[in-house]
Amino acid sequence: MSSARLPKRRPVASALAVVLACVVLGALGGLITAPQIETWYATLEKPGFTPPNWVFGPVWTLLYALQGVAAWLLWRAGPESRDVRVALGLFVAQFVLNLAWSPAFFGLESPVLGLVVIVPLWVAIVGTMGASWRVDRRVALLLVPYLVWVSYATALNYALYALN
Repeated sequence: MSSARLPKRRPVASALAVVLACVVLGALGGLITAPQIETWYATLEKPGFTPPNWVFGPVWTLLYALQGVAAWLLWRAGPESRDVRVALGLFVAQFVLNLAWSPAFFGLESPVLGLVVIVPLWVAIVGTMGASWRVDRRVALLLVPYLVWVSYATALNYALYALN
């Protein structure tokens, strides 16, 4: 067994650890977002397709959990493989962009900077899905809800920019 691999003897424990790490890292964006919901964000003119604020927390928690499972499946496929390394590299890139969106949009109170981050994020998710398809098709399928939500979030971000 390669020392870079997650232990195969404890797949549930290692999967839970990766999922938890993704959810916790994702929740850090909430530390920037939460104070802005009732202040700056509340002052923005919003399009008719804006969901209620309470929707975002559960949706993102689920999406981060799915990303955790996806990352775990990629890692278990063996990082010594070039295809796996490419897919993992793209996964990390999209995850970093994801984490950058809250500081850009909420932290800097800037819908335009949100767009500057979310458009490359969307492209990185598509790239991650394509690279992952060659490694483990389940990974790409796990990322479909994430791509759908980020597509919706991109439209929402653009509408907020256009209206404000």
